[in-house]
Amino acid sequence: MIDLDAVVALRAVATQGSVAAAGTSLGFTPSAVSQQIKRLERSTGVGLLERVGRGVVLTDAGRRLVSASGALLADLEQIETDLRASVGEDAAEVTGEVRLAVFSTAVRGLVSPVLAELRSSRPGVRVPLLESEPWDTVSLVASGQRDLGVVHRWGGVALAMPSHLVATPLVTDVADVLLRRDHPLAGRSELRPSDLADEDWIGTPEATICRQWLRRLFDGVPNAPRVVHESMEFANHVDLVRAGLGVALVPRLGRGPLGDDIVAIPTTQPASTRDVVALHRRSLGESPALRAVLDALVAAAAQL
Repeated sequence: MIDLDAVVALRAVATQGSVAAAGTSLGFTPSAVSQQIKRLERSTGVGLLERVGRGVVLTDAGRRLVSASGALLADLEQIETDLRASVGEDAAEVTGEVRLAVFSTAVRGLVSPVLAELRSSRPGVRVPLLESEPWDTVSLVASGQRDLGVVHRWGGVALAMPSHLVATPLVTDVADVLLRRDHPLAGRSELRPSDLADEDWIGTPEATICRQWLRRLFDGVPNAPRVVHESMEFANHVDLVRAGLGVALVPRLGRGPLGDDIVAIPTTQPASTRDVVALHRRSLGESPALRAVLDALVAAAAQL
């Protein structure tokens, strides 16, 4: 009999690209993931991973198993969801685990208070949290490595999602340009990209969605934006602006007090907004535990 937990581990390696990354996404050590896959190889009698340099890749058999197992795991998840929903648990007695993946500013600005509230109102629901970028979150939820994700998409630009995922809108967040109060543009009520073409910028790294939006913001403006400093953390962007090292585009969600020496000005033509949505697999839609967490996120977002 094929070990389904080991299949999940193999799928995580296929999705994440390495045994170590698969272990991080699943909450296991790399050694534990390797042992699961080795047991799966022994039980099936075929090799599923092979070494290439210092890493591993799936064999043809491994790729076939990953492809064929997707529908089976989805069916089993739907059966489990239906069974739990049929019990008709009282809200206070809802039990289960909802593995959550969230981008960093939503952790601070939305999710942390929700998890604290759920600990008292839904003590039987466990919600382990993983911080991840939106693209990674889509992959983690789609592949079954996480149950619920919170992602953002900038300026109405679609975030590619498989058809078996369901998106629930949470809130529309606004990003402002941060400048020192002594900056010549600090007195404006709004700023156009052309106003900022000659500025030194502080941005997130190149591979992030936020950096992609910053580039898109300056479509048609030659040689802009000129990103001089890079950091994943928006709190660092604020400090770098305060030090006079550039300007930054920083979302309001999860943003702390700026102090009197920094001003925040929205952009226009285009406006810098991002839609924050929650994602889950369609097969989990009736899960009482997932509904409890999703409903709490929706309620908290409505108060922002």
